[in-house]
Amino acid sequence: MNRDSLWNLGVARRTLLQAGGTGLLGLSLLRILRAQEQKPARAGRAKSVVFLYQFGGPSHVDTFDMKPDAPDGVRSKFSQISTSLPGLEICDLLPETAKVMDKVTLVRTVYHNMKNHNSASYYALTGHAPPLDDIRLRDSVELFPAYGSVVDRLAPLDGSMPTFVAYPYVIRDGAVTPGQHASFLGKKHDPLLITEDPNGIDFKLPELSLPSSLSAARLDKRREIQKLIDRQTEATEQAAAMGGLDAYYERTLAMLSTPAVRNAFDLSAEPELLRRKYGRTTYGQGCLLARRLVEAGVKFVNVYFSSSIGGQSTTDGGWDTHGFNNTFMYPILKARHLPLTDHTLPVFLNDLDERGLLDSTLVVWMGEFGRTPKLNSQTSRDHWPQCYTVLLAGGGVKRGYIHGRSDKQGAFPDRDGVPIEDLAATMFSLLGIDPSTEVVDRLNRPLPISSGRPVVSVMA
Repeated sequence: MNRDSLWNLGVARRTLLQAGGTGLLGLSLLRILRAQEQKPARAGRAKSVVFLYQFGGPSHVDTFDMKPDAPDGVRSKFSQISTSLPGLEICDLLPETAKVMDKVTLVRTVYHNMKNHNSASYYALTGHAPPLDDIRLRDSVELFPAYGSVVDRLAPLDGSMPTFVAYPYVIRDGAVTPGQHASFLGKKHDPLLITEDPNGIDFKLPELSLPSSLSAARLDKRREIQKLIDRQTEATEQAAAMGGLDAYYERTLAMLSTPAVRNAFDLSAEPELLRRKYGRTTYGQGCLLARRLVEAGVKFVNVYFSSSIGGQSTTDGGWDTHGFNNTFMYPILKARHLPLTDHTLPVFLNDLDERGLLDSTLVVWMGEFGRTPKLNSQTSRDHWPQCYTVLLAGGGVKRGYIHGRSDKQGAFPDRDGVPIEDLAATMFSLLGIDPSTEVVDRLNRPLPISSGRPVVSVMA
């Protein structure tokens, strides 16, 4: 096996140089090769995953795990309504969502122990615990990659369609939230990141647009390719963090000349009636775009509800609603979050189902944590990772199923707790990827993509 063959297996040049001291057949190199040897993905129930990330942390006890018999000071001030799943009641501000609960699985006992947004979000976006629970946790190539980047490493699409797409923001709580890119896997496995508003009148892909002064013939020259992509993606990271950049160039060039990619992102091809049905909002059109992408074969799509955790605005921001003093979070939940969810999520699930896509598309609706069952002194709810609800639909999970039970106040799992690691393992397993598969970090350590076990009871 020559050096080029080793490089094609994903072994870095730096690794080859380090291994040279022991010989190309030395034990250290053999261990590296064994770790790099990916297990072939088997046929999974899910062909795609749409990860609807609810940045800021929705309150589980005010949405999908209400406790109407809890005492005052814990019980939600919202009322409950019946749903299409007999015996299940959810928030009365989600009437359309109530009609599709027979299509979903609610996992009511997800838990971890990270109480800060960036650390908890990193956990949720990668399935790996961060090194510390601190607002000072910063994005780093030492941390674990996003789910979609792992999928791109282990089960990439053939051809020029991207495996992993993320939009319409780079999310942050002060600093950029870790877990949104390929990290130590190298830029080759970064998502195709779109930061344009899919609800914008001129929504297009600047990353894939050719400047009028640049002809396709000139793009054949490697130097011109590099200049174009460096300029359009502002690729100014340090060389140490740029592993796989050559492959990134080549893949992007292929996309530049592929009509299928442009067509997949062309929301103007959708009937205006359907676009209004999804909602002419950034989030609504983002979900419609996700449907188009999975139709085109994209394997993993991250759709971010908001770019920030939220604040005291009633027109923007994420689910971090405890900034509204003495108002029980009513302003933004009633004005934005719950209506936006109710306008979009059921339409998305029904559209997938009617097109025969839901059974092969795993939809994950989740935030980084839930909210304290007990109201604080400002009549609001604080961060609560000890127990919260994640909604799953399609892609091989049961329809009309509730997994686990929280205690009487929604504070802790009463039975069948699901750590984040198990949720991650479930996603990989449904995609046909063995969760015990290993990848190699920058220190050449073999690491399993998940330390959890699939939650078999949620699978159909």
